[in-house]
Amino acid sequence: MTLPLYGTALRSAGFCSDKARSVVRLRSVDSAAERCMADFALARTPAEVRRAVEVDWQSMFIVSDGSIDLPATFKGRLVTVPPKYDYLADGDVVGFDHASRKFRTLYRRKSAHNSFLVTERCNNYCLMCSQPPKDVDDRWILSEIKESLCLIDPATRALTFTGGETLSDWEDFIAVLKECRDRLPATAIQVLTNGRAFADSRIVDAWKEIGHPNLMTAIPVYASVDHIHDHVVQAKDAFDETILGILKLKDRGQPVEIRVVLHALTAPIIEDTGRWLARNLPFVDHVALMGLENTGFAIANDAVLWMDPVDYGEGLARAVEHLSAAGVNVSIYNLPKCVLPKSVWPHAVQSISDWKNGFVEECDRCDAKNTCSGFFTTGRPRFSRGVRAITSEREESNWLAS
Repeated sequence: MTLPLYGTALRSAGFCSDKARSVVRLRSVDSAAERCMADFALARTPAEVRRAVEVDWQSMFIVSDGSIDLPATFKGRLVTVPPKYDYLADGDVVGFDHASRKFRTLYRRKSAHNSFLVTERCNNYCLMCSQPPKDVDDRWILSEIKESLCLIDPATRALTFTGGETLSDWEDFIAVLKECRDRLPATAIQVLTNGRAFADSRIVDAWKEIGHPNLMTAIPVYASVDHIHDHVVQAKDAFDETILGILKLKDRGQPVEIRVVLHALTAPIIEDTGRWLARNLPFVDHVALMGLENTGFAIANDAVLWMDPVDYGEGLARAVEHLSAAGVNVSIYNLPKCVLPKSVWPHAVQSISDWKNGFVEECDRCDAKNTCSGFFTTGRPRFSRGVRAITSEREESNWLAS
C-alpha cells in the first residue's frame, strides 16, 4: 500500500496573510501535552470537533469528507483534509501552504521510516533517480525543516535527510544538522548525498564540527570503474570527487555508508565492485547493495536499466563474500528473499519505507514474509520471475533435489 503523503486541503481558515506557510503538529483532542502555537487538535467526527471546542482548542485539523459543520463559536485556524489521510495521528507534523492549501506530511511519530526532502536540486542526473532533480529555488524547505525539528518526538529512533543533493546549500543544511544534534541527540541521523561536496575540505571540516553522536553519511558508488559510475550519474569526474569525499570523511573519523543500486549497468559487475570496495575502502562503516525502485527516471530508462535479480544473484553473493571476508558490514536492501541466493538471506533486511511497501498474493503463504523486504508500491513495479513463496516443504524438496 502507498500512503498519500501530500495533497490539497478541502478547506482552510484563520491563517495570517503575512506568512506563506505553517508547520502544524497534530494532537489528540484530549492530549495532556503542553500546547504550543503549532499544535492543532486532530478530529475525525462531529463529537471530536465539539469536544475540541469545549476544551478550548484554537486550531483544528479535521480528517473528513468536508461534511462536518463547525460550531459558530469556533473562530480559530482550521484545515480540513479528505478521509484518505486518516493515517494521520497524534504527534505527526504537517507542512501547510496558506494560499494553495497544499500540504505535505513531514513526520509520522509512529513510523520507523521518517525522511525529510532537503531540496530537489542536484549536480548529478542519475539514470534511475527516484526524485528527478529540478532547477528551482527551494531553499524555503530548509527553513520548514528547522521549524519542524522542535516538534518531533525526542524518542524518534531515526531520521533520514534526502534530495536532490542535500549539500546544495551546505552551510544552511549543516545548521539544520546542528539543530538535530541539540534537539535529537538520541536519534540516528542518516544523510543521503552523492558525496561530491566532501571533496572540498571546508565542507568536510564543517561536517566534522557538527558533532552529532549518531550521524551517518550514505554515499553511492555505482562501480569500481570511473566511467561507468560517471555514466550512471551523468556527471563527468563524479567518481573521482565522490571517492575523494569518502576518503576525507573517513580521515576525519566520520561514519560512511556506501550504496550500490543494482540494475543492468551495475549488477553484471557487482562482484568486481564488491571486491574493489573490500580492497580499497574496507574502513567504511557499511555497504548497502540495493534493488532498484522503478520510479522517476528509472521508468523512462527501463529498457536500459531493468535486469531480473535472479540473473545477478550469483555475482551478488560473491560480492557479499568479498566484503564480509574483509570485515565490512554489508546488507542487501529492497530485494525479497525469494529472488536471492540462500547464502545471502542473513544480509537481506526490511529496508523499504512503510509508506511504499507491499507484497504480492504469492507472499501470503510465505514463511519468510515477516522478515522480508517485500516490494515497492511506487512508480511502475517490476517483478522478478523468481518471486515465489518460501515454505518449509518447498525448501525441503529443493534440498532433496540437489
